[in-house]
Amino acid sequence: MLVPRDPSEDAMRFKDRQEAGRVLAASLSRYAGRDDVIVLGLPRGGVPVAAEVAEVLGAPLDTLMVRKLGVPGHEELAMGAIATGGVRVLDDTAQRLFGVPPEVVDRVTEDEEFELARRERLYREGRAAPHLTDRIVIIVDDGLATGSSMRAAVRAVRRERPALVVVAVPVAPTDTCALLRLEADECVCASTQDPFFSVGAWYDDFPQLTDAQVQALLRPGAVPRP
Repeated sequence: MLVPRDPSEDAMRFKDRQEAGRVLAASLSRYAGRDDVIVLGLPRGGVPVAAEVAEVLGAPLDTLMVRKLGVPGHEELAMGAIATGGVRVLDDTAQRLFGVPPEVVDRVTEDEEFELARRERLYREGRAAPHLTDRIVIIVDDGLATGSSMRAAVRAVRRERPALVVVAVPVAPTDTCALLRLEADECVCASTQDPFFSVGAWYDDFPQLTDAQVQALLRPGAVPRP
């Protein structure tokens, strides 16, 4: 009988998102001190990780809005994702597995587009979206599972013609990291785990963030510069 490994036994665990960000930043040190680098955190959980990365690298911090498209009745399972600018990535396998018809996918997309727009207004607080053309864009999340949200983020950033797109996460399954390496110019996964369980399984402290916490991290001057 195969007994799943308890993730608490693994050496690569993180106390919290702040520690994960500092560990991740060590793998990105070659980008420190450059004036063409920007760090984008995916809300909500990716923003505190990105804030630590931005502080260590001495880079500006901003965000990119993405929303998972959850399977109806199993919302924790992704059948795709959307991102700012009308980008949509679909997981055909998940749609077939759960028998989700196209019209239902479209309805879920419309609902999530409304929430994405709400967060865009809330988190930016009137600030314009960052200029990404010809910049090295490091997209950060607190971890990857299927990678749908990150794939949508990469495609949204590509539309702005950056010099380089780097995906950076503390933890992810091996196959998801491999998939993102086909989408981004570089994919940095501080720890790859198989079996994966979930992103939260690799953190000791993994609370849900509030909108107010994300807003506070994204305000100008919130991330100190070295």
